[in-house]
Amino acid sequence: MSDADHFGAYDGNDGEEKGDTHDAQAAPGEHAEAEGEHLGPVGAQGKGPPGVAGPPGQNGWDSSNGPQGPGDSKGPGSGQESGGPLPIPMPRSSVEDTGMPLPDPPPAPLLLEHRVLQSLLGAWALAACSPEETAAVEEHLGLCGACADEALRLREAVGLLHKPESLDLDPRLRCRVLEGALERRPPRIPVPDWAVPYDAEAARLDALLQDFGDAEWHAPVRLHWFEGDKPTSRRTTVAKVIAHLLAVDGLVTLALGLDDPLGDITAPAQTPAGRTEAFWQAAHFPHTRSVRGPWREQSHNLVRTASFAGGGSGQLSVPYGDFELPLRDAMLDRAFECWVHAADIADAVDYPYEPPAPRQLYRILELAARMLPRVLAARRQAGLAGPGSARHLVPAGTPGRTLRLEIEGSGGGEWLIPLDSPGALASADLEVAHVALDGVEFCRLAAGHISPLEAAAGQKGDREAIRDVLFAAASMSRM
Repeated sequence: MSDADHFGAYDGNDGEEKGDTHDAQAAPGEHAEAEGEHLGPVGAQGKGPPGVAGPPGQNGWDSSNGPQGPGDSKGPGSGQESGGPLPIPMPRSSVEDTGMPLPDPPPAPLLLEHRVLQSLLGAWALAACSPEETAAVEEHLGLCGACADEALRLREAVGLLHKPESLDLDPRLRCRVLEGALERRPPRIPVPDWAVPYDAEAARLDALLQDFGDAEWHAPVRLHWFEGDKPTSRRTTVAKVIAHLLAVDGLVTLALGLDDPLGDITAPAQTPAGRTEAFWQAAHFPHTRSVRGPWREQSHNLVRTASFAGGGSGQLSVPYGDFELPLRDAMLDRAFECWVHAADIADAVDYPYEPPAPRQLYRILELAARMLPRVLAARRQAGLAGPGSARHLVPAGTPGRTLRLEIEGSGGGEWLIPLDSPGALASADLEVAHVALDGVEFCRLAAGHISPLEAAAGQKGDREAIRDVLFAAASMSRM
């Protein structure tokens, strides 16, 4: 391609070429428009690339000025006549010339002694200083290394004071919404009261699992429980915890006449641990998010079947291998384990998880209090609990030694625990010990997550009886 083809061809007119050169003869009012046209995109008709001029001697390009800036082939120093002076903006007027009031001068910084500034570090870390004090402290931190280190430690400590907040709705809100809805329109087939806690806890766990990615499903989870008087733990994953819940809930499904989730898998023992181990070992690949669907469907079937069966179904027996529970207690037991393992999963993914609503927490605590006498008697037969001051068990229906269990906090209450026999009558007149515990702490003890010796309890009375009851509560835990 020739230079004439690239930069514009001569059309025979006096001194005019097709292309950029006609801009030099434009009227002064057209100069700005021509300037804007020269800044068009690369490849526009009659234009070269922005900022590229013709070779020396063509199109008014002045080699003495060097290459021009992007899209600026004219102007002062370009060797071209613009046809008139460029408009120059008027100078800006100062604030003093406008007659407007001048802004207030910045306040003078505070001059404080070192000891005063050092005493303000705590308030500064909590963002409780005035603007003047904040400016003085921050100026001082740039000069004093010791105070800067102390301020950094205080700011990190303040971060620990703010507990992470859960994005999930408060469990009490769900209860209030359901109660309001059921008052307006009672259900045709109501859910039994003893099945409501399991329904609520399964729904909360399902909501927690809803947005889990692949990494969260394989996050490590540490399960804790007590065997005898020794703590035990097992490392697993989030997916395998849901598989564990699926296998153990299968004991209740079998009692209701539903299909066993294990299918053709044969467990060596129909206990929660035996069924779980068999289910884990039968998997050819590690459990993944696919286990959520069967567990979710089974939990819905449990609540639906219990509702259709009516209130009388609560007396059905659910075998756990070593013991049996009526269906109404088994559903509370499943609600408790669902909450405990949901909290384990939330800890594994660093997510806050709230305890159940007070009404549901009370039902769980009441079940644990009713189970304590039988667990205590079984430990005494195994030689894990002492006979205390009584050398023989009192006959059934006879008042005997009693421990007062006081559960504090929302959902708490007081229960009298007979110590000498599961069939003995608890009597306030024969109270030999008193134990006070927070409701959530007692549940953590019953789940095997804290040691009986470390339980934050108010204790009064017979120390041996208190120790036996605390260890009996911890021995109710299982995998």
